[in-house]
Amino acid sequence: MSLEKKVAVITGATGGIGFEVAKRLGQDGYIVILNGIDDEAGAERLKELSAEGITAAYYSFDVTNEEAVTFNIKTIGEKYGKIDVLVNNAGGLGGRSRFEEMTTEFYRSVMALNLDSVFFASRAAIPFLKKGDLPTIINYTSIAAWNAGGPGAGIYGTSKAGVHAITRALAKDLAEYGIRVNAVSPGTIDTPFHAQIKSTKPEVFASWKNNILLGRLGQPEEVASVISFLAGKDAAFLTAETIQIGGGQGLGI
Repeated sequence: MSLEKKVAVITGATGGIGFEVAKRLGQDGYIVILNGIDDEAGAERLKELSAEGITAAYYSFDVTNEEAVTFNIKTIGEKYGKIDVLVNNAGGLGGRSRFEEMTTEFYRSVMALNLDSVFFASRAAIPFLKKGDLPTIINYTSIAAWNAGGPGAGIYGTSKAGVHAITRALAKDLAEYGIRVNAVSPGTIDTPFHAQIKSTKPEVFASWKNNILLGRLGQPEEVASVISFLAGKDAAFLTAETIQIGGGQGLGI
């Protein structure tokens, strides 16, 4: 396998922001490795990427499963001889629960989805990132990491604060190898993530833009473009940073 073409691994990439990131990095010339747990969606995404002339592969594994993450990332790294970019895109709210009623199972599931997954994938990728060209890890935090989330989303905010911290910790740990680690913090992005409230409470969904300085929701492509920048040579002197992609969300108007 030639090492000339750069390799990008994107977790949770069968839809939403993750797929737009995969598409953008593919357009940038990377071999893109999509991860997900919906194999039917994975097959469809590969067809779409192939139609655009993008070289891609799909690996099915749960990012909260330590053994599965380690095995698959190692398999990918050994197949291509390196990993240039790891995008820890997988994550989510996981549901809502107030702390008084929160079960330990729910607490652990949200932390696993958002924080454990970053640790598992990053740890497994490091030996292969060391062989990469301008190697980088890109994580996702959230505005909830700063404001602790809305009602019932407190543990989500806690997990994303952990992602903010582990991003900086990894950057410190990996700087000697030339591996950069940064994060993006998307605001409210118009994706299927918000499909339920968009269909059941359209007035609430429409009101969200009132708390965004630019007066609109973001698009997945706008997150993908920032990740493209962070992965490239123009960001070669950026590490331990978190870039807010929210149109001024939370600052009021």
